[in-house]
Amino acid sequence: MLFNSCLSSNSICSAAAGIAGNVFALLLFMSPLPTFRRIVQNRSTEQFSGSPYICTLLNCLICLWYGLPLVSPGVIMIATVNGIGIVFQAVYITVFIAYTNKARKLKMSGLSILVLMLFLVVVTVSLQFFDPRSRQIFVGYLSVASIISMFVSPLFIIKLVITTRSVEYMPFYLSLSTVLMSLSFLTYGLLKADPFIYFPNGIGTILGIIQLALYFYYKSTSTNHLREPLMNSCA
Repeated sequence: MLFNSCLSSNSICSAAAGIAGNVFALLLFMSPLPTFRRIVQNRSTEQFSGSPYICTLLNCLICLWYGLPLVSPGVIMIATVNGIGIVFQAVYITVFIAYTNKARKLKMSGLSILVLMLFLVVVTVSLQFFDPRSRQIFVGYLSVASIISMFVSPLFIIKLVITTRSVEYMPFYLSLSTVLMSLSFLTYGLLKADPFIYFPNGIGTILGIIQLALYFYYKSTSTNHLREPLMNSCA
């Protein structure tokens, strides 16, 4: 009876952590909206780069695959958050291609096709050559590698803040959302006893806390005008 009660409490807490992570991730996925509003208004991508959205799309696809029951039963919240992320990245990439010049249209289109092909290769290989347990490990390592590669952006922001002694490129609410999302999925991963979830989100939590600490340290020397937010990683 006590075991069933503990199991029920664990399920409730993990579901709550997963839902919270999805909500905070949604805020992060929406953060580039001001950039794309400007692109649509000016009918030009100007000097903005589309690469972060391509990278995020690949990350979300791999993590979505990891979160599906066919690979990892019981962690569906990972699939839902990355499914939402895929929708946002697809819209961003479509808008970017629509308003950029011909050369960049070809480049972005080619990279998008390459990402989809790579994802199909991952799916095919994981289904054809691995049993269920090995499949989870294989895709899990790929998802962790993908997420860790996305940490280049937060590291770049941290370096930029320290170099410029300004938080102009690190909006407070974006950093706060990063911490809350990473912390939510860190908790979710610990409750699910899944290192492929809690390890990368533990790193994300630490980086997010560092960003917040730097924000409060340097905000007195920063200007009030904040430019378009930079991309952050997803769960």
